[in-house]
Amino acid sequence: MSSLLAHDEYFNVNRSLCGLIETFRFNLHKKPVSLLGLLRYKSPAKLCARNLVLLNEASMRRGESIEASLQHVIFFPDKTESNYATIVALHGRGADAYDLLPLVESLGFDDLLVIAPRAPRLFEFGGGYAWYDLSEEGVPDPPSFNESLQLLREFLVEIRKSYPMNPNKLILLGFSQGTVMSYAAGLLDPTHVRGIVALSGYIPSKSNLQFEMDKLSGLPVFISHGAYDELIPLKLGLESAELLRGAGANVTFREYAMGHQVTEDTLRDLSSWLRDVLS
Repeated sequence: MSSLLAHDEYFNVNRSLCGLIETFRFNLHKKPVSLLGLLRYKSPAKLCARNLVLLNEASMRRGESIEASLQHVIFFPDKTESNYATIVALHGRGADAYDLLPLVESLGFDDLLVIAPRAPRLFEFGGGYAWYDLSEEGVPDPPSFNESLQLLREFLVEIRKSYPMNPNKLILLGFSQGTVMSYAAGLLDPTHVRGIVALSGYIPSKSNLQFEMDKLSGLPVFISHGAYDELIPLKLGLESAELLRGAGANVTFREYAMGHQVTEDTLRDLSSWLRDVLS
């Protein structure tokens, strides 16, 4: 089934731990912790807490997911339409399909279809999932990267056919490894995306992919990167921006005084950019 059985099984195993965390959280703070404060986590305990907050408090309505190349979750806005502007949210290494949902919800939109696939590879160091193994700085491991990219491209075709999406308003949004995947899928088929959101990632330019750089004129791309990113150096984000500008894309680049993360400043700027792109 495509409804993230692995996620449900995770909670069956860790339900007691999650319950203790939630009790402690409410007793300590007397109110729910902001979703923004839970965007980044470093332990299964925090993962439990964040996902429980999301599932209990989200204003989005979870829908039934189709059988597809990638397991995923889908959330509909309350308003029923035949073709929604859509965000496909691609998580980073060590996370799961639920990781970026608080981020998307924090952008302040109530009319977006949100589809979040789960990376196909288990991440052996710390749990969660990954899109690919690392080869060297700025270079994804070719076999694992190409395999996941093929699944992602098939997945994008499947959801366009099966869900009530506006084909002219599809946004690929990624964080870290998810950004690398968003870039790869978007630049291989730019005519099928309205824009790309690249949070703390880079274009896999050394992967020998044949990107459609001649079709990027005017394509909106929002790039966010931390000046002190300890995992993906700022220079990779800057190089990606210059490559896109050289191809004629409409690049919005934002550098923040942060590490490998997302901040409230990022979300504010991204929300404004997204309103302009989807208007």
